[in-house]
Amino acid sequence: MNRSIFEDQLEALLSEPMGAVLRREQSTFDEQTTPFEKSLVLFGAGGLGRKTLAGLRRLGIEPLAFADNNPSLWGKDINGVQVLSLQNAVKKFGQSAAFVITIWKGESTDRMSERRQQLLNPNCPKVIPFSYLYWKYPEVFLPHYAFDMPHKVYQQADEVRKVLSLWADAASQHEYLAQLRWRMLMDFDNLPSPVSHEIYFPNDLVNILPDDVFVDCGAYDGDTIRNFLHIQGDSFKKIIAFEPDPANFEKLQQFALTLPTNIRNRLILHQLATGTRKGKAHFEATGTEASAIGSGDFEVDCISLDEILTNDRPMYIKMDIEGSEVDTLIGAQNIIRKELPVLAICAYHRQDHVWRIPSLISSFSDQYRFFLRPHLLEVWDLVCYAIPVNRLNIKL
Repeated sequence: MNRSIFEDQLEALLSEPMGAVLRREQSTFDEQTTPFEKSLVLFGAGGLGRKTLAGLRRLGIEPLAFADNNPSLWGKDINGVQVLSLQNAVKKFGQSAAFVITIWKGESTDRMSERRQQLLNPNCPKVIPFSYLYWKYPEVFLPHYAFDMPHKVYQQADEVRKVLSLWADAASQHEYLAQLRWRMLMDFDNLPSPVSHEIYFPNDLVNILPDDVFVDCGAYDGDTIRNFLHIQGDSFKKIIAFEPDPANFEKLQQFALTLPTNIRNRLILHQLATGTRKGKAHFEATGTEASAIGSGDFEVDCISLDEILTNDRPMYIKMDIEGSEVDTLIGAQNIIRKELPVLAICAYHRQDHVWRIPSLISSFSDQYRFFLRPHLLEVWDLVCYAIPVNRLNIKL
């Protein structure tokens, strides 16, 4: 497909009048669930289901039950709500309730259409994804990772259009449009399948060099470093890792102790968050990969990459920091301008990151080419790769 077709597709997406968008946000849930707007069964008793339960209770709505495919949960109560098998839930409530699919997670192996298919039959006519409920009550539920109100995309239409031209290949343009369609319409069905290369290390686009200093922002328990070492062995100059969560940092330290001395001596670990400047930040320390700046009672030290890496020449930077990617890029702009490192930046933690991140990086330098790649199903592990022209493996 050529660029003009992608532009036409984008204009078609953006052509919906704002008034119609706002009506769609407020009316879709009621239209899809009437007359069972307050008689709800939640299909999925995991993290999203429990968040939905808590939000509904704030609204004075008590779900009738959870339905779940996990037999170990059947018959149990979760926060006071009974968990039923899908078959029993449909038998009991299929004609008297709307079923809200509350399954959307990074480790899923199925798609939303498959989840819907498990429910849709004459005995269960009212089935909707969680998104329509969240649209109706955004003050309770949103934002949730990249999912937010569609009208916010339309409000930023000029920047959304501008970024289409930044993507360097047709695969990235296609992915970008699919990501926008999902953000605007909750179109799960047209999201492309994940790519096959290792996340953060697209060997079809760029190679890691033996003298690269690799910077891992959001190092968690060392999972990305493991992958890096699997690819590179001991062929690198240095690894500098940042992980503010105390429990995660302890896991990271334990992992480092298992490494050979010649590798461990080139691994520098910082129990710090990264951002625009040096200071303190509130932090939700969960001991998981979802730990994040901005909420929680725990306080962590924060640093900018420009401040802490003044004596290094970072040439490959990865960021998976639960929404702090934009702030950390701003705090690394001098390094980016001077050194032109390869950048592998997660773009799925906020609705607008899929266009804000490439737009921001391009404002630092015109020497980058941009690629957008999904690494899991349904928006999860979406990465923006910004690669300097002189590091590209491919000709454009």
